[in-house]
Amino acid sequence: MSALIDYTLHLADNTLILGQRNAEWCGHGPVLEQDIAITNISLDLIGQARSFYQYAAELKADGSTEDSLAYLRTERDFKNCLLVEQPNGDWAQTMLRQFLFSCYQFFLYQQLQHHTDTRVAAIAEKSLKEVRYHLRWSSEWVIRLGDGTEESHNRMLKAIDELWRYTGELFIPVAYETETGIKFTSLKEAGLNNIRIVFNEATLPVPENVYMQTGGKTGVHTEHLGFILTELQYVQRAYPGSEW
Repeated sequence: MSALIDYTLHLADNTLILGQRNAEWCGHGPVLEQDIAITNISLDLIGQARSFYQYAAELKADGSTEDSLAYLRTERDFKNCLLVEQPNGDWAQTMLRQFLFSCYQFFLYQQLQHHTDTRVAAIAEKSLKEVRYHLRWSSEWVIRLGDGTEESHNRMLKAIDELWRYTGELFIPVAYETETGIKFTSLKEAGLNNIRIVFNEATLPVPENVYMQTGGKTGVHTEHLGFILTELQYVQRAYPGSEW
């Protein structure tokens, strides 16, 4: 049960933190249509987070709620991958971060929809339609920028330099993931194959022999997560127990 709770929180934390990051673009997107698109993706991700937090709260059965799990835990309690907490940077970096995560998430949820825990399977199955759109949308942007102007291509190269080091963690299972039944080898093969296809069309290189940063899944984060949580949790911590 403990492993299932931790894994459910991991899935929730991933989507909450990336949803929060993407929401920072609201009102600042390069064009109105894309501003709306990334805001909607934020809502999708936070909606997924809510489903997983609600289930985690039920499993914990200690009075926890989706709100307390999102707003009252500290950095060391969060189990999200390091990738999702990285700064937005420019539009290229945001698009690459979304693409890399969506690529992983799509193939992960394809496996999770057959999970032995029916609640996890149901959430994954319901979310797949959203994730499929996120992957297609971000893929198109990676190609558009990578195979665009010299400026956009160089920005994508810089984004790869910034973010690739955090991709390895996605495919390295920690203790609470070993009981999930996820086939991490095939997950990595499918994810990297899709990345190679998109990068090839975008005329971008796939980095080799890069040292991978890990730790997020077990609560060891970059300095960025603390700043995210400061903003995300401010109202609940300043006015405990407040409700609309």
